[in-house]
Amino acid sequence: MDKTIAVDFDGTIVENRYPQMGRERIFAFQTLRALQQKGYILILWTCRTGSLLDDAVKLCKDNGIEFYAVNSAYPGEVLDGSASRKIDADIYIDDRNYGGLPSWGEIYQTLCPEGRPLYEDRKKKSFWSRIFG
Repeated sequence: MDKTIAVDFDGTIVENRYPQMGRERIFAFQTLRALQQKGYILILWTCRTGSLLDDAVKLCKDNGIEFYAVNSAYPGEVLDGSASRKIDADIYIDDRNYGGLPSWGEIYQTLCPEGRPLYEDRKKKSFWSRIFG
């Protein structure tokens, strides 16, 4: 798999509380990790800049997501105004798309209908471990 997914942050990975940091949307990080394991290339595509962007990248990294690129089509891309800032991706996941953002489970099932269960990591824990810690 070599498809690139551009993923928005506020309202998509976390609840929209910009400029504050919203809470994680249910199953966002699990879905993104599963998509990476399937071979998808993930790009963080957000309006955040500066320390607000750094905070978003850190939150994602702390939750197991390291993006191929951030606000660019590839690492090291220099955005000097001579080209469009639109990210070159095969798929865009954004809460502002027409029809709204489906659940992260629906996103995974659409992109990986034949794949292993999305929340496989949850199965490895006992019932009581999932509830209490």
